[in-house]
Amino acid sequence: MDFFVYFCSMKTAFFTSRMKMADIIAANYSLILVMPRLGIPLGFGEKSVQEVCRQHGLPVDFVLLICNVHTFDDFEVDDALLQSTDLTLLVPYLQTSHRYYLNERLPHIGRHLSRVADGAGERYSSLLNTFFADYRNEVSDHFLSEEQEIFPYLQQLQQGVTAVKPVARHFVDNHSDIVDKLADLTQIVYKYIPGDCMTEELNELVFGILQLSADLEKHALIEEKILLPYVTQLERRILR
Repeated sequence: MDFFVYFCSMKTAFFTSRMKMADIIAANYSLILVMPRLGIPLGFGEKSVQEVCRQHGLPVDFVLLICNVHTFDDFEVDDALLQSTDLTLLVPYLQTSHRYYLNERLPHIGRHLSRVADGAGERYSSLLNTFFADYRNEVSDHFLSEEQEIFPYLQQLQQGVTAVKPVARHFVDNHSDIVDKLADLTQIVYKYIPGDCMTEELNELVFGILQLSADLEKHALIEEKILLPYVTQLERRILR
């Protein structure tokens, strides 16, 4: 039986360290975009997840945690799993993801949007360019706030430093606004861009937006299921 069919037919199957890394990618192709942010280049051969992680000096439990949360909506992250997982790379991973969104995905969308806007006439050109510029600034500000407030706080806790500054839940909640505004951008494209506009550029733009939206949803899920519970766990540990 094909691995992907077999895998999808199992209700409670999650990735494990003995699985081949190539099979995990086959089960969820979006992980191709996650691997470089974990410090894992493509070219796995027949190596298992454990072998690939050992080759690149990465904690296998952390890599599996990220891949499982990215893939399975019903994957549960409890206190015991957090406590047994090496999360020293959590902040670097999230920071790398921020750079990926800001320096790769948004510019990619921006290039296609600019070409579509140029061919859509002055009326729609201004609408598209203004909306996207505001959105890019909002995403940048959101990430900057996380990196200046949440990440240093977590790193203090990891070092066992007593800290009294609470982590604001709204940082994670604001991810929903970012994703919703991407949906608004696709609606603008669907409803108002003339049908005789460049089809190939429109397709690239729409698929780029959809891919980024799905990735940002998983990014928010990682912060909701891993980051915030981990911070709470460290706070309790320090208080004890």
